[in-house]
Amino acid sequence: MAKRVTTLYIRDTAINLLVMKGRQVEKWASSPLEPGLVSQGLIVDEARVADEVKQLFKREKVSTEKVIIASSGHDSLYRIITLPDLPEAILPEAVRREAKRVIPTPLEEVYFSYQRLPTERGEGRVFLASFPRNPTDALVRTLRQAGIRSYIMDLAPLALCRIPNEPKAIIVNARLDHLDVIVIADRFPQVIRRLSLPSEAESLEEKLPFIAEEFTRTVAFYNSSHMENPLDSTVPVFVCGDLVEAPETWQSVVGKSGYSVSALPSPVEPPEGFDPSEFMVNIGLAFKELRSEKEEANFSLVNFNALPEIYLPEHFSILRVLVPVGIVIGIGLIILGVILIQGNRSEIESLRSQVTATKSSVAQLQKETTALRAQIGPIEATANDLNARVVTMERGRAQIAMDLSEIDRLAGEKITLSSVSHAGGSVTVNGVASDEDAVFRYADDLRKSGRFSDVWISSITERGSGFAFAFSLTK
Repeated sequence: MAKRVTTLYIRDTAINLLVMKGRQVEKWASSPLEPGLVSQGLIVDEARVADEVKQLFKREKVSTEKVIIASSGHDSLYRIITLPDLPEAILPEAVRREAKRVIPTPLEEVYFSYQRLPTERGEGRVFLASFPRNPTDALVRTLRQAGIRSYIMDLAPLALCRIPNEPKAIIVNARLDHLDVIVIADRFPQVIRRLSLPSEAESLEEKLPFIAEEFTRTVAFYNSSHMENPLDSTVPVFVCGDLVEAPETWQSVVGKSGYSVSALPSPVEPPEGFDPSEFMVNIGLAFKELRSEKEEANFSLVNFNALPEIYLPEHFSILRVLVPVGIVIGIGLIILGVILIQGNRSEIESLRSQVTATKSSVAQLQKETTALRAQIGPIEATANDLNARVVTMERGRAQIAMDLSEIDRLAGEKITLSSVSHAGGSVTVNGVASDEDAVFRYADDLRKSGRFSDVWISSITERGSGFAFAFSLTK
């Protein structure tokens, strides 16, 4: 039976609702919002927006249970970070440490989610997304007022990345209030730029120079760091949002770069009256659940639940079902017993003797259980101690690996490392530099990395055409 998925996306100007059953669009609706109720992804008037959402679901007769929602993605940050190939047990802590380093905003002001990406053995790549807490909290509060039970959240730009079936593509999503320029390569977004469009420009035509400038800047930024495989003219450019209605403007967006431009193709067959360009984010949300990761295609691999942990619905527990059922069965058995006793009092003594024998057996089992627990206690304590030691060792190994990776990365081309010795809280680095200035620059880079509390140059010795050096680093 085809799975039914309900998605909801609140934009600055409208609320979009989409219900899909399998790959078929079943219901869709859009409710306009008055200006000022939502601004740059932040719900300003939560009560009124909640009422609009509630009325939309009621009017369309859509269930409020299990809804996939989207956050706007305003002021969000996306990074691809490299870590050692760490065990799952310590990956969250390693990602948190790296997020604290690469995210310019304090972690107390943002939420972040991540996903491990396929990579070569020996190192791990992680896709990291951070997004501000205030708009996210306002969105969840609003939906709870409306009676909506959300269980999965995504960021709107990531939902759009799930639409094109291309190994490499550029998406330009332009609305009157904001712009997304997204570069997809190797089946995940490499660059995502989301920014507000100038409010003084009222029409799409007036905003075109700004859109074209941001498109050029994004492509140049990507190509500068991927010179071996740049975005050439064979890469398709897809437009969506308000640009879809103005195909005469597409060429002005890409300029004379030679890119072919077309509307972002819908991955679903649209029913009569359905405009997929207005619901692309909702379709991307639905494909979080409808598309298999094993599907042989070029769709984006990034698919994590961005709903903060504090808002996740409680996990299903079989005890919640079994305990009430057990109580009901127990009450039924008691009632049945009373009826039987009242109907045949001659069996009471026999039942009493069986109860006495059962109590004796239970007492014996309790004694045996107590003895077993006494034996298990020390074994369990030892196991817990060993497990704690293993976790501590794994964390230490991960920290050392990250230190060594940073020492090697900062060496650059003018430094050749001959040996690196890591002992507890101190590290000894020996190597050869092409010139003396390179030694001092390398020491300065190690200090600025923030991984070492002290970097001491133990020695510098001229050797042939270079300079041998020794550093003492303190954690």
